[in-house]
Amino acid sequence: MKGFFFLYPGRLLSVLIFAFTLFQGLVLSGQLNFTSNLPILVINTNGQQILDEPKITARLGIIHNANGQNRPTDAFNGYDGLIGIEIRGSSSQMFPKKGYGFETRKADGSNNNVALLGMPAENDWILHGPYNDKTLTRNMLCYTLASGIMDYAPRGRYCELIINGDYRGVYVLMEKIKRDKNRVAVAEISNTDNSGDRLTGGYILKIDKTSGSNNDGWTSAFKPIPGRDQTTYFQYHYPDPKTITAAQKTYIQQFIRTVEESIASPVYNNPVTGYRRHVDTESLVDYIIMNEISKNPDAYRLSTFMYKDRDSRGGKLRFGPVWDYDLGFGNVNYCTNWNPEGLVINDFNQVCSFDYWVIHFWWGKFMKDIHLKSDLKKRWQQLRQNQLSDSRI
Repeated sequence: MKGFFFLYPGRLLSVLIFAFTLFQGLVLSGQLNFTSNLPILVINTNGQQILDEPKITARLGIIHNANGQNRPTDAFNGYDGLIGIEIRGSSSQMFPKKGYGFETRKADGSNNNVALLGMPAENDWILHGPYNDKTLTRNMLCYTLASGIMDYAPRGRYCELIINGDYRGVYVLMEKIKRDKNRVAVAEISNTDNSGDRLTGGYILKIDKTSGSNNDGWTSAFKPIPGRDQTTYFQYHYPDPKTITAAQKTYIQQFIRTVEESIASPVYNNPVTGYRRHVDTESLVDYIIMNEISKNPDAYRLSTFMYKDRDSRGGKLRFGPVWDYDLGFGNVNYCTNWNPEGLVINDFNQVCSFDYWVIHFWWGKFMKDIHLKSDLKKRWQQLRQNQLSDSRI
C-alpha cells in the first residue's frame, strides 16, 4: 500500500480504473444476485442506447419459473427473442425510471404475436415504470377494477427489469391500447374501406398531449371553456395516423361533430332525440365512475380514450379503455391538491382552469342530464355491492 501512493500519475490512473471496474463488477454481481417471486425480464441492446424514437432492435428474455422462484441467472423460459424498443411517455420521460414501449419481432423484423406472462398473444407491449406512484399500485388497481365492469381494460403483470446487466426495479408489463380481438374489439378497418358500412368503423380516438411524431387529429369547433384560449384536440389512434385515409378522417370528424352538436343542443338530454342516439351511456357511466373513485386529476382531459364500432355493430361512441391513474387517489399537489372530496368532472375547470389541458364542454353537460345522473346513481349502488365493494377492493 505504501508503494501505491508513489505510483506515477499514468500508472495510478490505470490502477484506479482497474479498481473502479472491479468495484462495478462486484456491485453488479451483488445487484443481480437475488431471487424474486416476480417474473424477471432481461433486455440486451448490444451496446445501443434506447431512444425516444425510433425503436432499436434488442433481445428480450423472460424468466418465469413454475415454482415462483426466479433468478437472473436462470434460463429464459417465458420468451427469448427479438424486440424493437423505445422510450415512451410524455412528461414521464424526465423521470429517472423510464417507461418503454416494445414490439416482439421475428428475425426478419416482422411482427411476432406472442403470449407474454399469460396475457393473450400480441406484438405491442408496454413496460410501465411507476415512478410518480411510489406504491406501484394505482394503475394496476384501476385496470383490475375496470376489467370487472367495462368491456376491456389493459392487462398487466408485475415484473423485475434488467437492461444490459443493470437492475432497473419493479415494472409492469402491460398491454398497449390497440384494436385487437382481445383488446379494443372494434371491427378492423383497412385503407380500402372508404364507403358504406365498412367506413363507419372501427375507430379509436384519444384526447391527450401530442408527444412524439406519429400523431394527427383535429381541433374541435367547440371550446372547452367559452372565451378562453384552450382547445380540445381529438387524435386518431386507430386507424394509425400514418395509414388513415382522407375519407376515414372526414367520416370520423363529422361523426364527432354530430355528437358534439347533439350535446350542445338545448334538447340534448331528451332520452330519445338527444345525444343518447350517438353515445353509449353505459360505457360513459362506467368511465365516469372509474375516474371519480380515484379522483384522477388527468381525467377527461388527458389519456382519454373513446371508440366507435361499425354502424352494423352498434355504431355508438363508447368511452374507454381506462388509462393512466398514477396521479389518482390523492397523489398530486396541484389542481386537486390531495383533496379526496368532490368530483373532478364538476370541479376541474374551476380548480385548475390555469392549465392548458382542461376538460371538454360535454362532460359538464353530461352531469346536468338528470337521466344520466340517475343512471350513475343506480350503477354506483349496484357496483358497490360487488365489483367495487370494500371487501373486493
